Amino acid sequence: MTTKKTELISVSGSMTPSVSVSWAAANARRLARQGLVAPSGGGPAAVTRAMVGAHAQVLSAAELSVALRLDGGETRESVRHALWTDGSLVKTFGPRGTVHLLPSADLPLWTGALGALPAGRNPLPGSVRMNEEETDRVVAAIADALAEDDLTVDELTDAIVARTGPWAGDLVMDAFQTKWPRWRQMTHTAAHRGALCFGPNRGRKVTYTNPHRLLPGFTPLGGPEALAGLVERYLYAYGPATPGHFAKWLTVPVTWARELFETLGAEGRTERVVHEGAAAWVVAGDAGFPAGPAARGVRLLPYFDAFTIASQPRERLFAGAAYERALAGGQAGNFPVVLVDGIVAGVWHQRRSGKWLDVTVEPLRPLTAGQRAELEEQVERTGEILQGTPRLTVGTVAVGPHA
Repeated sequence: MTTKKTELISVSGSMTPSVSVSWAAANARRLARQGLVAPSGGGPAAVTRAMVGAHAQVLSAAELSVALRLDGGETRESVRHALWTDGSLVKTFGPRGTVHLLPSADLPLWTGALGALPAGRNPLPGSVRMNEEETDRVVAAIADALAEDDLTVDELTDAIVARTGPWAGDLVMDAFQTKWPRWRQMTHTAAHRGALCFGPNRGRKVTYTNPHRLLPGFTPLGGPEALAGLVERYLYAYGPATPGHFAKWLTVPVTWARELFETLGAEGRTERVVHEGAAAWVVAGDAGFPAGPAARGVRLLPYFDAFTIASQPRERLFAGAAYERALAGGQAGNFPVVLVDGIVAGVWHQRRSGKWLDVTVEPLRPLTAGQRAELEEQVERTGEILQGTPRLTVGTVAVGPHA
């Protein structure tokens, strides 16, 4: 581990002793804690906890994200078993209101924290929005309707309308060239309050269920303690980080995140370090970083992998040509990426055709013979996880970013 280098830096008008952490050391620790240096034997729930949630808007990408961090031989079926059979994972609305896989045992912390976030600006027209009383009624109706069964969106709409009145089912929300019922603007709110999560698909139809059916007696953790726990998990996985990095990850106001970090620092739960020449935060007592060389090796990460979304500063991870090629307007996750020695050095795409999995990799710099061999191993592992026979092409990825 590195020797702590004590300096004096000015933070919020005061001189504070701090440890200096290079980006290379921070990145190496993040990669190790993410299971991207050596695989984890802890199972899908433990891996997902280390990632601080797996983005699952594209469920196959989430399955790959989790499985590639598991010991060799595990496939997407391991993730599906954890999600739909043993219930150790839950699919729900997580950070940024987007679909995530989370450890079921952590749902009290997640719902407590997400339910305590400041409300953002509502972009919907006034005629479409729901007020606080209507929101409370809809969330209560959702919890009651899902208490005994999994329901499709249409079934849930009927159940909510029966409990609240026809206004909740008014088709007023623009969505994909159609109209959604009014209540659907509160889907993620219901999830964050612990009233809703995803159930198994019924054919091609999505279903929702009540998380109390997965965790009897489940209650969201109190807001302050839950937020502190979420900050600690985020910093353990992705620190050093600033309040701005945390705010970007959650899509919350920076001023609110700054106040939260200051409070936790005053309570002794976090501490400051110097990272990239500026003040940043780590969990208290967790300021040790690797002293050796940067991480080596080639890795393929799918759409919306947690490492590429949460690691900051982004311009260091997406260095040089990668910043233009692998980010969609500055948005991480919209391209699957190739990591070479811990930084983004290419993009890739896979297409399924029967048993074949055609993988196209576009390196942004020449690969050595050793790196090419590692790339081929990664493609083989991807095929194993996704249960297809891979065929590798090194060339231009013509597919654009995921919307």
